[in-house]
Amino acid sequence: MISGVDNDSIVYLNGEYLRLADAKVSVLDRGFVFGDGIYEVVPVYKGVPFRMHQHIARLQRSLQSVRIHLEYTEAQWQALVEGVLARADDSASNLMVYLQVTRGVAKRDHAFPAAIEPTVFCMASPFARPGKAQREEGLAAISVPDTRWLLCHIKSISLLGNVLAKQAAVDAGVDEVLQFREGYLTEGSSCNIWVVKNGVLMAPEANHLILEGIRYRFLAELARNAGIPFQARPVSAEEVNDADELMLTSATKEVLPIVRYNGNPVGTGEPGPVYALLRASYDRVIESL
Repeated sequence: MISGVDNDSIVYLNGEYLRLADAKVSVLDRGFVFGDGIYEVVPVYKGVPFRMHQHIARLQRSLQSVRIHLEYTEAQWQALVEGVLARADDSASNLMVYLQVTRGVAKRDHAFPAAIEPTVFCMASPFARPGKAQREEGLAAISVPDTRWLLCHIKSISLLGNVLAKQAAVDAGVDEVLQFREGYLTEGSSCNIWVVKNGVLMAPEANHLILEGIRYRFLAELARNAGIPFQARPVSAEEVNDADELMLTSATKEVLPIVRYNGNPVGTGEPGPVYALLRASYDRVIESL
């Protein structure tokens, strides 16, 4: 039995729906021995997958980038997710769908094996939206060097760099890290980072140095609708140090303020006005689903 999860929950694995406790993959699955696979995380509010089209598009882009060939249409992905949701605990108002595709099972060899079937896995778990304390009191973060590979735009299951980054936050007693490469901001351990100065919202460019979160374009849309200027460009460590506001976004954290950075207050040390506008806009969209 696996601690902390519902072992009786129903998951999808390679064409079958079965109990989580009964779902098994080979020890020679390339996802297990190489981290050779792709994943997606889709939030579901009141039974509605949020921005599903964008999540599936990113999943398909990542699969193509690593040459995992899986002839699933968007409609097939949606049907798979709906099948898992239909079997999920309906007492949970919000769920998080996890999708994973590995290259499949083969003799251990670094080169791509020929003619194997990818392993496809999907599960849904309850998740709690950020609470009042996180929204109103904010988070703390520290800076760390970004030592990951140069293909961060691929949503790979090879996440050791992200794991080490998150553990650095845990070890420092803070909520998150801000990673920097050659003096410029990239992202958090599993989130995009946003900087506000003089009312202008900034974020690193969406390129190979970050994973463009689905909330990246969503927050840019919210900013545009709220009349907040937005710049996607290189953001230096000095600009982060001098920020009026810092924020993070992810599927599970939505949008949250960072009010302490490297032990110092960010701006006034409280969530700022740009965050408040974006948070309210975000909530209105979710409430309208």
